[in-house]
Amino acid sequence: MRLYLIRHGKPEVEPGVCYGSTDLRVSEPEHARVLASLLPALPHGLPVYCSPLQRCRALAVAIADANGSANAIVDPRLAEMDFGAWEMRPWQNISQAEVDAWAADVVHYRPGGGETVLEVATRVRDFHESLRAQSVQTAIVVCHAGSLRLLSQCPHYGSVAEVARHAAAVMHDIGYGTLSILDCQ
Repeated sequence: MRLYLIRHGKPEVEPGVCYGSTDLRVSEPEHARVLASLLPALPHGLPVYCSPLQRCRALAVAIADANGSANAIVDPRLAEMDFGAWEMRPWQNISQAEVDAWAADVVHYRPGGGETVLEVATRVRDFHESLRAQSVQTAIVVCHAGSLRLLSQCPHYGSVAEVARHAAAVMHDIGYGTLSILDCQ
C-alpha cells in the first residue's frame, strides 16, 4: 500500500499557542498556495481520506475535486490529539510541571486532561488497518502532524504501544502543506 501523506496548511492561530482538536481554518491565500504546490505531485483518481477538522477537510475536498477523485472521505480517526484544557492556551501559560509530567510519560499522560498519545495511536492504527482490510493499494491522506507521525510508524511496529512510543520519539519536522510518501509492505 502506498499512502500520499499531506499535512494541512498553516492554520489561523497565533504562534506559540497549543492547538490540537480545535477546529481552526486556513486562510484562502494559504489554502491556494498549498493546493498549487501539491497538485502536480499527486496521482489522479485516488481516494482521498481526511480528518474532520476544517483545516484538513477543505484541502482534501479541493484535492479530490482537482484530481477527479470521488468525494473526500472524512474519517474522525485522523483527527489531531485533543489537548483538553491546554487547547488554545499559549504554551508559555501552561505550567512547566504539567509539561514535564507529559515529557516523563509521553505515551500515557493526558495533557490538559485530553487524550493520551496511546489513545490517538489506537485510532490512527485502526484507520491504517481498515485500509489494509479494504485492500486499498494507493490513497491520499490529509491530516495533522501528530496523526501523520503515528501513521508513518504503523507499518513498522506490531503493537499500538510501540507505534505510540516510536512516534513520540521522532522529532517533529512535518511542515505545513507538505507531502511525504509512505510505502507499507
